[in-house]
Formats: sequence, C-alpha cells, structure tokens
Amino acid sequence: MPELPTKAPSAGARRIPLAIAAVLIGAALGFAGFYGFGGLGREASGDPACRGAVDVARKIAPLAHGEVAALTMATAPLRLPDLAFEDADGKPKKLSDFRGKTVLVNLWATWCVPCRKEMPALDGLQAKLAGPNFEVVAINIDTRDPEKPRDFLKEAGLTRLSYFSDQKAKVFQDLKAIGRALGMPTSVLVDPHGCEIATIAGPAQWNSDDAIKLIAAAVTPAAAGL
Repeated sequence: MPELPTKAPSAGARRIPLAIAAVLIGAALGFAGFYGFGGLGREASGDPACRGAVDVARKIAPLAHGEVAALTMATAPLRLPDLAFEDADGKPKKLSDFRGKTVLVNLWATWCVPCRKEMPALDGLQAKLAGPNFEVVAINIDTRDPEKPRDFLKEAGLTRLSYFSDQKAKVFQDLKAIGRALGMPTSVLVDPHGCEIATIAGPAQWNSDDAIKLIAAAVTPAAAGL
C-alpha cells in the first residue's frame, strides 16, 4: 500500500513552538539574572568600597559556630542604608554617626518574645566589648507605647545598652528592602565604613564565648591572628 504523503508544517506552525521556546528561555534568563546562577549575580554586585568587609567576613567565618552558628557571612560587598532612628533623648541618630566603629545593629520589640530573651545577652556583650572600636546599637521598634520598652529595660536591669528607638519601624523596612530583615529579632554586624560583615535572623547568645571571640576578631582581625 503506498505511503500517504506527509504534509510539511507550515511556517506559521513552526513559529509557534519557536516563540514558546523563546519565552521560556527569556523567563529563565530573567530568573537567573534576578537571583544569579548559584549566587553569581549577588557575588558580582555590590559596593566596591565594601570589599574589605567581605574579607573580614571570610576571615572570621571559621568562628561562626556554637552559639553564633546561625550567622550568615557577607559574600558580596553591601553598604547598609543609613538607618535613621532616635536616641534616649529623642534626638535624631543615623547609622553613619557610628562610622569608625564596628557595630552590631539589632532590631527588637517588646512584643517579640525571642527579642526580650535576647536582650540580656546583648547587654552582656556591650558590657564586655563596648569601647572606641565597638558598640551594640539595639533599636527598639515598638510603635504604640513609647514607655513600654524603657520600662522593660529598667525592670530587667539592662543598663549597659544605650536606648535607641524608631516608633515608625522604618529601620525594619529599610533592612527588609535589601533582604536583611525577614523577622524579629534581626542583627547585622557592620564594619566601620557601614558595610555588612554578617547577618543573623533570630536570637543569639551574644555574651557567650563563641560570640565574644567572633566579634572581637571582626573588630580587630589582625590582633586575633586572622
């Protein structure tokens, strides 16, 4: 029986799968461009002036264990937004006011149970390491009763931490916008130039030996033999 002739696909029919393939390839490239192949996009971006902070992060990474194992080290140079908040007297403060110091920026609130549990450890870290080269900058973001966080610190006997607040919680939104605040508490270790060294989502035992060694090494990596 003779074979029936096969009808060649029309040009229009050929264009349909080609168009679909082009859309899929474009979507894949767009996805890769946004997220980076294996993090490559994030690695290649950032503020070149912050490369020193990435170097510090790489050097102290072996110390991120035990009580501070959840710290995520910076792998791309990132300058933090110039966070704006107020001091205990209601005077404006900015993160840039702490230039020249390594700082641990912490966001906390009284409605956040892990935050309240973490505050004594932050107070202990401030007591052990605070000085001309380091400071804990714990920023309260309660938006209702401004006296509640003050009363909490007083009742808990936490006297070493300076009181900072942002009743609009914009500091949280600013860090969230760059992917550094996904929940509470959030802490970011920042170098003297305002660049990210490491970030942690959740609480940590900041006055532990593990944390003290890591922070001390971040402040003076040469002195720590790193």
